[in-house]
Amino acid sequence: MTSSAAAPRLTTEQSVDALVKTIRIPPRPSLLADVQAELAANDPDPRKLTGIIANDVAMSASLLKLANSSFFGLRLKAKSVEHAVNLLGITQCGNLMTGIIARQSIQVEKISLVKFWDFSTKRAQAMTQLARRMRVCPPDQAHTFGLFCDIGIPLLLERFPDYNETLDLANQETREAFTAIEEQRHTTSHTAIGSLMARTWGLPESVSLAILLHHDYSVLHDANTEDSVKSLIALALLAEYGIQKYHGQEFSCEWEKGGAAACEFLGLSADEVEDRFEELHELFNHAH
Repeated sequence: MTSSAAAPRLTTEQSVDALVKTIRIPPRPSLLADVQAELAANDPDPRKLTGIIANDVAMSASLLKLANSSFFGLRLKAKSVEHAVNLLGITQCGNLMTGIIARQSIQVEKISLVKFWDFSTKRAQAMTQLARRMRVCPPDQAHTFGLFCDIGIPLLLERFPDYNETLDLANQETREAFTAIEEQRHTTSHTAIGSLMARTWGLPESVSLAILLHHDYSVLHDANTEDSVKSLIALALLAEYGIQKYHGQEFSCEWEKGGAAACEFLGLSADEVEDRFEELHELFNHAH
């Protein structure tokens, strides 16, 4: 009896594996590998990082444009890659490069990802500020997670012609998990695919695990889940709702599902949550 009962489960797993193989996960660009290797060194060398970036003209131009944007509010304008690395610091430059490389590597034919990247960048900036303010996780890890937590979405947009409909349904779902809607329609989710890509790209383990779990708010109460993972999930929820409120959207299905658990985990009272939102609004106003 047991063998026949196990057979369908195995078939399902095999078909999911087969499906995942049809979803294009971009390989980690060598430039990113070089940047990550330098940042992971015992004593990262700003000159080596400068050399890696300066070898790529397009990357250098993008980095300078970002470094000189109002978001960083640098008193001096960066005139070269070396100058930017010195002004912003090696970790900040590494974060910016990761974002630039991701944006260039992930594109979907006939679909504009401008809004997707704008939101991801805002979330990364908001999470960095929240992590600094609340000291619950390293700001550079918060930035990486903010940038990559929904990275599975463009990969699924590329794979499934009706995935936009799925997103609309999942975004309006007040009870079921966001990922449950995806799995019903496509037998996979942006969290599973995103986590796979994060591992392929050599992102920290806590980041790839948080990507996998970030719509499962029960983990915020789970003693077996590491605090580093919970912190990223809770901060992302706070950051996203802050962005939505900034754009005039008061109701958020995800905040309804997980907001209370996130605030409890972060130890935030209702007043403190409002204070964090005000700080994020100032951040976004300053960035324009």
